[in-house]
Amino acid sequence: MTNPAEVLALPKPAWITEDVAMLYDMAHRFLSDEIAPHYDAYEKNEIVDRSAWGKAGAAGLLCASMPEEYGGAGGSFAHESAIIEAIGHVGVDGFGIGLHNAIVAPYILHYGSEEQKKKWLPKMASGELIGAIAMTEPGAGSDLQGVKTRAEKGGNQYRISGSKTFITNGQNANLIVVVTKTDPARGAKGTSLIVVETDEVEGFERGRNLDKIGLKANDTSELFFNDVRVPTANLLGAEEGQGFVQLMQQLPQERLMIGTGAIAMAERALAATIDYVKERQAFGQKIIDFQNTQFKLAELKTEITIGRTFYNDCVARHLAGGLDPVTASMAKYWLSDLQGRVVDECLQLFGGYGYMNEYPIARMYRDARVQRIYGGTNEIMKLLIARSL
Repeated sequence: MTNPAEVLALPKPAWITEDVAMLYDMAHRFLSDEIAPHYDAYEKNEIVDRSAWGKAGAAGLLCASMPEEYGGAGGSFAHESAIIEAIGHVGVDGFGIGLHNAIVAPYILHYGSEEQKKKWLPKMASGELIGAIAMTEPGAGSDLQGVKTRAEKGGNQYRISGSKTFITNGQNANLIVVVTKTDPARGAKGTSLIVVETDEVEGFERGRNLDKIGLKANDTSELFFNDVRVPTANLLGAEEGQGFVQLMQQLPQERLMIGTGAIAMAERALAATIDYVKERQAFGQKIIDFQNTQFKLAELKTEITIGRTFYNDCVARHLAGGLDPVTASMAKYWLSDLQGRVVDECLQLFGGYGYMNEYPIARMYRDARVQRIYGGTNEIMKLLIARSL
């Protein structure tokens, strides 16, 4: 079987150090042995078992970029990239540890107090706490300034009221970073991030595990906060009103992370298609022997190579602290667009079998589509890029 990690035969960039490469290999083995055999069941049940999270924590795949003093592995985004790429190459894309590791945990690390970090991060590293971030609402998607969820302060508590939707890890999560308005009159400047530990509060309800086109194994949910009371100590940041700035500071990494999954799936799709066309025959010859097949695969390999080169450069810039929001938007939009094109072209080369759910390319086709929507739609990405012109 063609190895997705080697399908391009590119030299390794400097950020893939020996320990990053070792983590990728370990993650690939763990996901292949512990998650992939159960993945069809997770897809059917539309949720990954909590036990899988505990196993991932024990294997060192949770909070790899968090400092060791908080239970993490002391790594960087390079290590998170290795894990997310392994997820994409193995084909267990609905296992939501990327969001837990590279989106939720960094909010606590960067904006949490010492007490908050010591309280929550070790439990996130073990899998005892599963993270989610509650941004999107029924009436506010990419427009984060339109958030209606309120957090009213009374004494040493906040009372949170509102509803969220499309929340990744929504059924499993028991630590949720909630985007709220602490002062609606101030617009974006009245936005705050407040952490809710769902096991410790009343008034929190999970709605439906939403019936999606793809990423079936990932629980994506409605969440309801019905006068949920949490300590004021659960506010992220030294004062209220910092939430919008905090979100803007962390969105480049979220968008780069979407690019990670995109390039990994594109590589997997190409590898799977190469294997298929070398075996499948039509009109007395292998499909790989048709010039059209060769040209299509040549085009895809070239485009994926361009995408991988751009992605590697973005990671290097991010690790050096220089990935600006515009370039992160380019990575999110272009790589997820590339992912969609590659998977579609690859499915075509599978012919009728590509439309059958038993073939992995069909699942990739379903799973890829949302990449152009979440994390800010690709249309929003283009608007952000256009502002730099």
